Amino acid sequence: MRSAPNPLTDLVLSRRLERAEASANAAFVEARAERQPTSGAAWRDFNGIYAMFDGVGSPLTQTFGLGLFAPPSEAELTAIEEFFAKRGAEVLHEVSPLAGPAVLALLPSRGYVPIEQTTVMHRSLGPDMLPAIDHERAVRTRIVGPMELEAWADVSARGWGESPELAAFMRDFGTVTARSRGVTCFAAEIDGRTVGTGAMAMHGSVALLAGASTVPEYRGRGAQLALLATRLRHAADHGCDLAMMGAAPGSTSQTNAERQGFRIAYTRLKWRRGGA
Repeated sequence: MRSAPNPLTDLVLSRRLERAEASANAAFVEARAERQPTSGAAWRDFNGIYAMFDGVGSPLTQTFGLGLFAPPSEAELTAIEEFFAKRGAEVLHEVSPLAGPAVLALLPSRGYVPIEQTTVMHRSLGPDMLPAIDHERAVRTRIVGPMELEAWADVSARGWGESPELAAFMRDFGTVTARSRGVTCFAAEIDGRTVGTGAMAMHGSVALLAGASTVPEYRGRGAQLALLATRLRHAADHGCDLAMMGAAPGSTSQTNAERQGFRIAYTRLKWRRGGA
């Protein structure tokens, strides 16, 4: 029997995807607070809207779910704005287009402007829809153990770090990611050397793929393709029936994901108050 196809894009799907990503980010904030207590990292649930503070300027300092689980209200937005103002952070909302037109009317009236787009993609994880793992290839993949997480973060940073400052940021980010609730870290090896990394956060029955990184000298040799196949099978084996990921619209990451069976669900807007 053939597995069910990718689900249709509707409010139910958007709620699943956005809640999975919000939950993963909330778990990251909790890990940050535990690892770095002086950071002030914290998050709150405002009637289905997850507001997260991971430090001023962090890409995770924002909200998810605005307008998706209940109609947005002026009072909720005021409370959320106060949450960020107390911490000296800008107010940013990542908003699904399935949230409805009320959000599009409310946010500009309070001084918000759109500043960023993200393509949200998904694919089903039915047993006959999973990519094959080529055991004959030179690339080997495995789950990273608790004692290897620092080394995993180092490799991840090497794949991202085009400058010392960016490398340091990504190493810190990877270290916290690796210790977040619900996250499993994976490594790709060639000739016994770790050359690529990937992470996956499972929340409910949705697996969020992230942390894809390959050191420059080993790019183009199949590390990320192998990591993708391994993560999808791991997710399916642990009860997930849907995988998701995000990318910049029209980017190489989006194109590669579509080639591997991911379907575009929608393009999300990020709103910032003040437009500075």
